[in-house]
Parts: sequence; structure tokens; C-alpha cells
Amino acid sequence: MNCLVTGGAGFIGSHLVELLIGGGHQVTVVDNFVTGRPDNLKTQRDTAKLTVHTADIGDLNAIAPAFRGMDWVFHLAALADIVPSIERPLDYFHSNVQGTLNVLEACRQAGVKRFVYAASSSCYGIPDVYPTPEDAEMRPQYPYALTKYLGEQIVLHWGKVYHLPVVSLRMFNVYGPRARTSGTYGAVFGVFLAQKLNHQPLTVVGDGTQTRDFTFVGDVARAFLSAAESSVRNEVMNVGSGNTYSVNQLVQLIGGPVVHIPKRPGEPDCTQADISKVRRLLGWAPRVGLEAGVKTMLDHIEYWRTAPVWTPDSIAAATRTWFEYLKN
Repeated sequence: MNCLVTGGAGFIGSHLVELLIGGGHQVTVVDNFVTGRPDNLKTQRDTAKLTVHTADIGDLNAIAPAFRGMDWVFHLAALADIVPSIERPLDYFHSNVQGTLNVLEACRQAGVKRFVYAASSSCYGIPDVYPTPEDAEMRPQYPYALTKYLGEQIVLHWGKVYHLPVVSLRMFNVYGPRARTSGTYGAVFGVFLAQKLNHQPLTVVGDGTQTRDFTFVGDVARAFLSAAESSVRNEVMNVGSGNTYSVNQLVQLIGGPVVHIPKRPGEPDCTQADISKVRRLLGWAPRVGLEAGVKTMLDHIEYWRTAPVWTPDSIAAATRTWFEYLKN
């Protein structure tokens, strides 16, 4: 197939690109390289099956030519992280809502055969039910979560009105090699691994008993491929490990001293996906457990050598608006 991956130079996108090329597909990446990294594609750089189109999904005219002749489109490009979305909501709406609309229009105009959207489990907020099913109430706690949910609603609407075959995958706590390392305080794995490399204590939020559905990136990439290969359309499915692991378990696997920092408002004590629907509709199931996944990350730990090294003081400064706006 001719495949296009928006955000293909990013963390999840680059793993999906590798999987697609490994399966014999032709792949075009559309990325503005604001958060994506050229090095994430270095293993595929010399293959004739990869084309890179540098453009911003916020500009429909700039991206539309890349969609011509495409069979499958995977839309992963987005602005992520909580604090910047609170501080710069207009940027997040431009990228995650208008950008998604632009990608859908480019797909519609090009007659794309399959569209798979990277949705976020953050749309559930603090749910009542664990494992959390797809029909749980939507409770986004911050602009990032809201914009990803609005993007999903546009995707489903385009599927209904314009008969574009769409699937939305709500991802839970994805981790693995090449997990994002930006100047923004974000995902726990990048924070911990940079701290470990620099012999700094791991900054555990609260008492560390909170649990997360840590899902390995290779499993997530397979879910996207399975969605494209299927005949399923106009469906939303959770993609998670189906388990939930405490931050303290993660700390034990990574190893090192610990320092505790204040618990933050608007964060759930648990995330856990109900993955019965994706199992039933796609026949997909996770393969990589947390212990094996963390070992893989430790084997690639040098990737985080140049990542920001966060301390309790720098985290407190970076998350000040988090506490200011999300407190009860």
C-alpha cells in the first residue's frame, strides 16, 4: 500500500513507519519537525520506500499534494503535553483540531481508502470505571485532552458524512525507545531515564502508588497496522496493555534513588484500558509486558543523554500553571 504517516518522525510515528516499511509498504512522512526528530528515521533513511515531506498540518495547501495516490493515512501529528496546552491553548487548537480537519480534507480530496486517528485516553479524565471502556463519560481535564477529543469527533463526523473509512485508537500511556524528549516536562519514562543517566534521583509524584496502563510502542504500532488492514470503520477502540502498573513498580525496574514531589490536580490515580473491543474487532492483543519493555528502554538509554534533566525545583517551576488552573 501507499501509506502516509503524519508525525512520522515522532516517537510513535517513527515506529509505525518502520513497521510499514518492514511489511513492504511505501511510506510518506509528513512532519514539521517541531517535535519530531530526523534521527528517529535514520534506520530507514536510505530506503527507496520512504519519502519525507516537511510541512505543517496547519497548512492544508502545503500538505495536500502529499496525499495524492495514498491508500492508507495514519494521523499521529499533534502537540502533546499538559502544561503547554494550558499556557498556549490556541496553538493546541490550531494543531490538534484545525490540523486534524486539514488532514481529513486532504484525505477526502485524495480519495484515501483508510484513515486511522491517534486519539488519547486523556479524554476520559478521571473515570468512574476501571478498566475503562470506550463508552465511559468524556471528562477532559486540560486543553490537550479536549483538543484530541474534538479531533476524534471531527474524524467520526467525516466518516459519517463523507463516508471516509475511519478508525480512532485511544492510546494509553505509550512508552518505548525514542519516547519524546523535548524541553517540556512530560512523560515519566523520558524524565526518569535522563535522571538515571545523570545520577539524579527519580522524581516520583505523590507516594508512587498511582498506577498507569503502560503500553509498549511496538504493540501500539501493530494496532495501527491492524486497523488499516481491517474492514472496521467508524469505530473507536482503546489500545492499552490491559493491565495497570504502579509508578513504584516502574522505579524498581529502572533502579536508583527516589525523591517525592507533590501530587498534581486533574490526574487520575489509575489508568487502565478495557481492550475487549479491540481484541474482538481487530484480533489485536498486546505482547510486551512492562518488565521486558523497560529492559528494552534501558538497552537504548543513551537516546536520553541529551534530554532535559528535571529536578524537584525545575519541575515545580514548570508545572506552576498546572496547579494554578487545575486545582479544585
